Amino acid sequence: AGAKRSRPGQRTFGLAGPRVAIVIVVLVVLRTPLFRGHSLTIHSPVLQAIGVVLFLAGLGFAVWARVHLGANWGVPMSQRLEPDLVTSGPYRFVRNPIYTGVLAAFAGTALAVTLYWLIALAVIGPYFAYSATVEERSMEDAFPGQYPAYRSRTRRFIPFVW
Repeated sequence: AGAKRSRPGQRTFGLAGPRVAIVIVVLVVLRTPLFRGHSLTIHSPVLQAIGVVLFLAGLGFAVWARVHLGANWGVPMSQRLEPDLVTSGPYRFVRNPIYTGVLAAFAGTALAVTLYWLIALAVIGPYFAYSATVEERSMEDAFPGQYPAYRSRTRRFIPFVW
């Protein structure tokens, strides 16, 4: 089953700028000789193992959330014509599990490979926080009776913390 249609007149192309900037920063981290490791490369097998586990757990959590969201999924900050409030699966732990999973995967990569990945995390983190804020406002508008209760019992990104 495909994704639900977006609301008419909604501009999603205006969101391309921040996404392009994030991709450029990640490519710079990966391709610039200065950022290829050297002094910030992780040499501890224990930290590398923790990083791999964090990466795999984050990626798995994000994929689980995407699959569980089904047809309600869309590009960040998009609005669907007939949205459903999804509060089960990974959404019972956090309101934005795809963002949580991707952020955990970036942090895991930093621990497993090089701390320069924290630069990419520092760029994508604020973008995800902004996207979550915009998306949550639209969820409050779409589900005025249900979303506030869901929001009060569920954290934004990290269960029991934030």
